Amino acid sequence: MLKRIFLLAGCLLALAVGVAACGDDDDETTGGAATTEQANGTAASEEGTIVAVAQETPDLSTLVDAVVAADLVKTLEEPGPYTVFAPTNAAFDALGEETLNNLLKPANKSELSEILTYHVVPGELTASELSDGQTLKTAQGDTLDVKVADSGVTVNGATVEMPDVEASNGVVHVIDEVLTPPRG
Repeated sequence: MLKRIFLLAGCLLALAVGVAACGDDDDETTGGAATTEQANGTAASEEGTIVAVAQETPDLSTLVDAVVAADLVKTLEEPGPYTVFAPTNAAFDALGEETLNNLLKPANKSELSEILTYHVVPGELTASELSDGQTLKTAQGDTLDVKVADSGVTVNGATVEMPDVEASNGVVHVIDEVLTPPRG
């Protein structure tokens, strides 16, 4: 795990910000990384990139490992903006240990990248901008279907557990499932 954190830090566009985000728990010195409120499950305004937000959110550590394995760190640190539907650790756990470990192997980088980019939509869409029946085109090329009800928002059936986690280059909506692109 420590090795992956250092790999991630090495890939950051701004190394000083990346090292601070990876190695310092003092939120005032992390260049705007996620706050205590986010770690406890509430959204807060952020100055860090999507990657920095994910790094500082304990329930997104598997996503960070996957982003590193797929070599998508630099992409998710570009100006964007992006809307990211970020699966929790429990969502990745639901895939099963064998499936997850297989996806994280270098030989499966292309498949992992396809899955992860299916969670990214170009442009910034807050929860209030999502509407029932809306179709979103992903960075991967396929689409996601949005449902909005009194009970909340779902994307391809995955429930948005924590909406509107702001980042300097977009917004993150934490979801309870890993979305898989259609095969065809």
